[in-house]
Parts: sequence; C-alpha cells; structure tokens
Amino acid sequence: MTAVRRTERADAARNRRAVLQATERLLAEGGGDHISLDRVAALAGVGKGTVFRRFGSRAGLLQALLEEKSRELREAITSGPPPLGPGAPARQRLLAFLDRLGEIAEHNAVLLSAHEQACAEDKYNDPSYRFWHRHLSALLAEGRPGCDADFLAHALLAAFDGNLIRHITRPEDPRRFTRSIQQMATALLDHP
Repeated sequence: MTAVRRTERADAARNRRAVLQATERLLAEGGGDHISLDRVAALAGVGKGTVFRRFGSRAGLLQALLEEKSRELREAITSGPPPLGPGAPARQRLLAFLDRLGEIAEHNAVLLSAHEQACAEDKYNDPSYRFWHRHLSALLAEGRPGCDADFLAHALLAAFDGNLIRHITRPEDPRRFTRSIQQMATALLDHP
C-alpha cells in the first residue's frame, strides 16, 4: 500500500503562516515569556482552538517555528549540492553544516532560548534536535573513525544555547559563535 501525501488546505496553510508569524513577532517583542497560545491566536486572528489543534502546546508551536526556520538547511543536507549535500568529504560537510546552522542560531537566538525552555523535559526527542544529532554523528564518525560520535554530536549541539549565543554575539562580530563552533569541531576531528 502506498502512503498518500496529503496537501494542506489553503485556509489551513494561511492560518499556519499567520500563527508562526505572530509567534515570531511576540518573540521579538518580549522573548519566550511573552508567548502564550491566547496571545498568538489573538495576534494571528484565529481562535485559540485552531492554534491548539495544530500545534498542541507552546512547545509544539516553538518546535514548528524552529522547523520552519531550518527547513531549507534540512533539504540542502539531504538532497542539495556539496558541501552541504552528499558528495563532499566529512570535514567539509561538517564545517558547511555548522556555518549554516550557526547562521540560523545567530539570527534566532531568542527563539532558541524559548524553545530550550519550553522543550527542556523532552529536548532529545525534539525533531530538529534528532535530525541535527544524526547528521553530526554521521559526519563525526566518518571524519574521525573510532570516536564516540554520539557523545561528540551531543556536545556540539549543547553549545547551541540561545543565551550563550546572545551573550557572545555582538554587532561588531556577528559570526563569532559560528567561527568558534567550527573551531571546536575542527579540534575534535584533529585530536589524536
């Protein structure tokens, strides 16, 4: 039996976009503490039930926004051209991946902080986290055979802390976090 891919109704897609835009606006205005299903629904012009049915909770809403922000990167990793996509050596893919993920993190540190807080109990089961972890583990295992790639992937992802990113990112050096995480990954690969 073949799985049927369901397409989203136009009104549902419109509501989804409105809800995610409202969430992003509230994050920008007041951070993660400013997000509630009631506020998001009111700003998006939809009922609270619509938000609840679609996203389930505040954590689900933040997960969906993070997934939306990283969708293009996921697609580039799985089917794009090298160095993000298949075909490049592990080191090049790792550094390219960390460059793009770092860029997303630097531009969305408030979202990361709110997501971390809302999903703290279930962080390791978050779809984005699982995807990034699998990808990092595979690249680390290929780039440094015999290492504990599972642990090292968790260690690298632990650095993607929204509060840390906001703390070290300054207008005069907006890519400091990304450069630093790439240096850390290079050191892990080069360590004897």
